Amino acid sequence: MIKEIDLFGIFVPPLFAYAAAAALLWLVLKRILAWLGADRFVWHPALFNTALYVLILSGCIAAVFHWDR
Repeated sequence: MIKEIDLFGIFVPPLFAYAAAAALLWLVLKRILAWLGADRFVWHPALFNTALYVLILSGCIAAVFHWDR
């Protein structure tokens, strides 16, 4: 488990790092899905994007906790 992160002298919680990593992964995955044309099959794009981000964020957190063991 990651402790507090020193970001230019400001200590931020590890959830900030997880959220930033998830945002980067979400942006890449969103562009790939748009390039593939998967947007046509999504009923509510905002809801889909939020759910995708939450899934990626929870995956990042689970990966860090699993990797820390």
